[in-house]
Amino acid sequence: MPISYTQAQDIQLLMTDLVRTIPMGYIDPDRVACYRSRGSRSKRGIARCYSLLKIWQQALDLPPYYIIEVISERFDHLSQEDKVKVIIHELLHIPKTFGGGLRPHAGYVTRRAIDRLYYRYTSNKQQQSL
Repeated sequence: MPISYTQAQDIQLLMTDLVRTIPMGYIDPDRVACYRSRGSRSKRGIARCYSLLKIWQQALDLPPYYIIEVISERFDHLSQEDKVKVIIHELLHIPKTFGGGLRPHAGYVTRRAIDRLYYRYTSNKQQQSL
C-alpha cells in the first residue's frame, strides 16, 4: 500500500496552541503545515519535521516553510500527553532563525528540553483557565 498524506487539522490546532502558549515566538504557525501519513514503512518514527530548503526558497521566491508529519499508525494511539510531547519534539527541530534549516537532536532536541517545555505548556494552560 502506498503512503498517503492528509492535512491534519487537529495537529495544526495543537501546534498553534503550543507555539502561542509556551510561547515559541520565533515560529510562525501560519508557515508550518501539519500532515498525517498512513502506510509508512518507518519502524521507529512517530513524526517527522521537514523544511523548505534555502535553494527552493530562492528558486521559488518563497519564505521559509516547515511541515510536521505524524505517522498515523504510531501517533494516533498515544496518550494526549505523549502527543503533545511529540509535537514539541518536532517544533524543537525548527531553529530560532526560522530560516529553513533544521536543528539536529544533539544539544537541541533532548528529553530534558521537551519535558521543560511540556511543563511550561501545562502550567501556562492552567493559568489561562483560572
